[in-house]
Amino acid sequence: MPLIKCTPEHLPELQAISRETFTETFKEQNSPEHMNAYLEKAYNQEQLALELANPESRFYFVHSDDEVAGYLKINVGEAQSEDMGADSLEVERIYVKKKFHKKGLGKLLLEKAFDVAAELEKKKVWLGVWEHNENAIAFYKKKGFVQTGAHPFYMGDDKQIDLIMTKTM
Repeated sequence: MPLIKCTPEHLPELQAISRETFTETFKEQNSPEHMNAYLEKAYNQEQLALELANPESRFYFVHSDDEVAGYLKINVGEAQSEDMGADSLEVERIYVKKKFHKKGLGKLLLEKAFDVAAELEKKKVWLGVWEHNENAIAFYKKKGFVQTGAHPFYMGDDKQIDLIMTKTM
């Protein structure tokens, strides 16, 4: 399954999968008000267009059964959501539609992040994961990540905690 690097022409598809996968992942644990506030802030077309245009960020789609099944957003340099240094690459978003879970697509997306880190000679790959997302935490641990910190994440005005997990390359 080849990955496709997203361009500005992919904006409608990117917005659709971003909203769908975020909602699938977190709607059960959050109020509709907090979900809607976050979706409007993070996944409006203007915000996503800015992110797509940033040369220090990259988005990739993975397809399965002729549809976009998941996506990856990675950041380096100033685009990182935390100052982790010039030798780091951030996996800011990695989502797969629920109907495509357990097909190795998350692993494929994460391996793309590792490949880009190697290509850019980064020494660390890091990410933030919600402290209550046990499946994701277990997946990242299996892939060699360890918890190195935590930071706040806001869902609307609801302060939550993301664990910072890092893998040394």
